[in-house]
Amino acid sequence: MIEEQVILVNEHDEQIGLMPKMEAHEKAVLHRAFSVFIFNAKSELMLQQRAAHKYHSPLLWTNTCCSHQRDGDSNIEAGTRRLQEEMGFTTALKETTSFIYKAPFDNGLTEHELDHVLIGYYEDDPIINTDEVEDWKWMPLEEVKQDIGVQPELYTAWFKIIFEKFYNHLNTKS
Repeated sequence: MIEEQVILVNEHDEQIGLMPKMEAHEKAVLHRAFSVFIFNAKSELMLQQRAAHKYHSPLLWTNTCCSHQRDGDSNIEAGTRRLQEEMGFTTALKETTSFIYKAPFDNGLTEHELDHVLIGYYEDDPIINTDEVEDWKWMPLEEVKQDIGVQPELYTAWFKIIFEKFYNHLNTKS
């Protein structure tokens, strides 16, 4: 199997090349990514708990799904594909913002991503892919915010960054 490639970008999100995913994380090279946030009619966020065997951040809670665009994918196409792969459903997605972050992990890998935040709405239960997702739940944004404050170690680095920086973008009641 050919290793997945990530899209290397500059700080303006202009593609400058491709690199195997693990190599990009080992070298902390800036690459394109996306994070999907799915809400229901009660403005609750669908969280996923990452599978136990993930190479970083196993069993941590995070946004509905996230991954890397493939060469030639739009952000929406990539988010739609990964939502289906991880959570077993599709819904319309809208891009809201993007930002750059860098987060080193205990295993020597570093996420250095230009992350595109995508938002969508869905009412039913997902059909999770247990190779990717351990568990899931709906949670009101205010409860997520409080829980991150009390138990930050239960959440992924990127989710905490997105949540802190873009809470007002995510809070659809604002």
